[in-house]
Amino acid sequence: MPVIAVIGGQWGDEGKGKVVDLLAEKASIVVRFSGGDNAGHTVVNPYGEFKLHLVPSGIFYRHTVCIIGNGVVINPAVLISEIGQLNERGVDTAKLFISDRAHLIMPYHILLDGLEEESRAGKALGTTRKGVGPAFTDKAARLGIRAGDLLDKKALLERLRFILEYKNIILTKVYEVNPLSLDEVYNDYCQYAERLAPYIRETSIMVEEALNKGELVLLEGAQGSLLDPDFGTYPYTTSSSPLASGGCLGAGISPNRLNHILGVFKAYCTRVGSGPMPTELKDEVGNLIRERAHEYGTTTGRPRRCGWFDAVAARFTSRINGFTGVAITRLDILDVFPRLKICVGYKLDKQTINYFPASITALERCQPIYEELPGWQAPTSHINEYDKLPPEAKKYLARLEELIGCPVKLICVGPRREQTIHKTPIL
Repeated sequence: MPVIAVIGGQWGDEGKGKVVDLLAEKASIVVRFSGGDNAGHTVVNPYGEFKLHLVPSGIFYRHTVCIIGNGVVINPAVLISEIGQLNERGVDTAKLFISDRAHLIMPYHILLDGLEEESRAGKALGTTRKGVGPAFTDKAARLGIRAGDLLDKKALLERLRFILEYKNIILTKVYEVNPLSLDEVYNDYCQYAERLAPYIRETSIMVEEALNKGELVLLEGAQGSLLDPDFGTYPYTTSSSPLASGGCLGAGISPNRLNHILGVFKAYCTRVGSGPMPTELKDEVGNLIRERAHEYGTTTGRPRRCGWFDAVAARFTSRINGFTGVAITRLDILDVFPRLKICVGYKLDKQTINYFPASITALERCQPIYEELPGWQAPTSHINEYDKLPPEAKKYLARLEELIGCPVKLICVGPRREQTIHKTPIL
């Protein structure tokens, strides 16, 4: 069996959680490979509705091992709370594991995240202020503390003493706030260690063993490709790579193990936070999409910015990821519109371009060039066969397929598992 990476093709919130929950039934392992608790996956299944932030979306199958990979930064308090909430609702977490190489979010990361955002004033990046960015900064600066460090309390104390001395200088001298107590932080993380120690291990070996047995492994992405720090709308991006290549690094597998890359797109576009979004609709159409789909952030509750499907951006993310198939979600949200628009190009100053520019100032000046298609104005949420979709819906999907340059494999017409149309097999 292969490795399938499930990757967000837009700015995140595409419905990856539902897709992973659906595919995990046949998987041996699901690995969350990037981000932190700044991301949220909403899953609706026979257990109910869940909003996951760190635990992989395959957790609802008793036979599936779920791994929080080395590419994730973990707030221990959030993870412990999430495990407790799952257990309270009858979800078994005995097969959840944490990579000993995953970095931890510390109290100073959360403090600095908020202080840095406030210092930017009108140029704030719109972070979730959960400490994710500063934790990844420390990872790159070799100042991080990893999950495996929790297993050696003496070494943890020495490392924390060194790092906290440095961080307190920044907190007191630069931001003029009170320093953090070494004893308090250390004691808190010793308590987290007691709770999380049974979950922490060398997880890349577990993945390798499953692959050698021919078992299916899913790589679960967080955020979306347009938030990648290299290829996204920098600096309005996340701090770890949500791309398929980031999946190999964040899960600890070789790139030659990756067989299928499934890109997940909404049938329209959304974005949370600051940064350019060429097809954003600031009118009643955008508001109608938001309210019909309840487009509010899973993690923050912030209203999402909504717009028509951007095929220029989608073609770009398909190329840099190498999508072998596409899942289109939230198709049912478009049921009420008499006319639909797809962005097929940009007008940049006096030029027409068909590529996604790297320059943030150029992207801010891009005006969408739209192609109009007829809507179907009929309910689709009850349909589970492709041939039973309205002809106009099939034409819309065929045009997306053509513009993205990748075949549509799955179509989601609602949040529940059964509200899924399998157009062609993924494997």
